[in-house]
Formats: sequence, structure tokens, C-alpha cells
Amino acid sequence: MYTILILIAVVIVGILIYVSTKPNEFHIQRSLSINALPESLFPLINDFHQMQKWSAWEKIDPTMKRDISTVASGVGAKYAWAGNKEIGQGTMAISASEPYTKIAMHMHFIKPFEGHSDIEYSLAQNGSETLVTQTMRGTSTFIPKLMCVLFINQDKMIGSKFEEGLANLKALAEQ
Repeated sequence: MYTILILIAVVIVGILIYVSTKPNEFHIQRSLSINALPESLFPLINDFHQMQKWSAWEKIDPTMKRDISTVASGVGAKYAWAGNKEIGQGTMAISASEPYTKIAMHMHFIKPFEGHSDIEYSLAQNGSETLVTQTMRGTSTFIPKLMCVLFINQDKMIGSKFEEGLANLKALAEQ
């Protein structure tokens, strides 16, 4: 019995040490080519009312409470949400808006874990198409890193939502 307890303690300490060696920063990125010009895509991303039409996150909890500031697009536009345990609670604000090329946002997650991330959408025209790239960067504290090591593939989970959202954006823009 004593040997089993020591073995369990060693495994737990090993996991904790392993988690502590993981980077504190994360980076998730997905891209999709859309048959539309940046001029028609930019307003769909730069306006929180328009974003609701294609964002994959919006479909997770249809009863989610949303609050969009009076200024819904461009620098200073703010969006707050509070939903079920899958969507959590947080705020998002547009921090940069460079017409037809880039929209940057800062996200503050309140629930289920406190955290801050930066999201960027870049638009690069290539003929009649635009390559839209969505990037998320942020830092992880110990508990979220532990959750990612034990239970969640963060890149796969968030990346799949990026892919879904970009596909929704493509369908909306190409209709």
C-alpha cells in the first residue's frame, strides 16, 4: 500500500513538473481563401453585429446574453457575453482596425478561467480572392496549462472553431 501511494505521488509530481515546463504563451492560427475582395469581407469582421452572423462561437449557446456597445465597429467597439459552461463569460474590444487589411481585438475571459488573449484577422488579396487568417495569441497560467495537458487539445478545440467560423464567413461572403 505504501509503495502504491509513493508511486501515485511520483506520477502527480511528474505531471506537475511537466506542466510547469510548458510554454506560458500560446498561438493558434487558421486561414481560408475566400472568393471575395477585402472590401466586402472587412465590414463583416470589423462589426460585432455582422460577426454574429458567422462566428462559430455564437452557435454554442443560443441563449447567451450579449451586449454590444453603441459603437459596434472599428476601434473601441466592445462586445460582452455570458453563456453556459461551454461558452463562459468575457469581453472583447476592437483594438486596431486597418481598412481592408487587419482587425485586432483584445479578449478578456472571465469564466471558466480568467485569461487575456489577442485575436487578429488579416486579409491578403490575391486576385479575386482574399486569404483571411485568424490568429489568437495569449498566455496561460498554470491551471489552464494543466487542463490542456490532461484533458484538452487547445489548438484542436479553438482551431476547429476558427475553421468553422471562417467557413461560415466564406459562405456568407460568397452568397
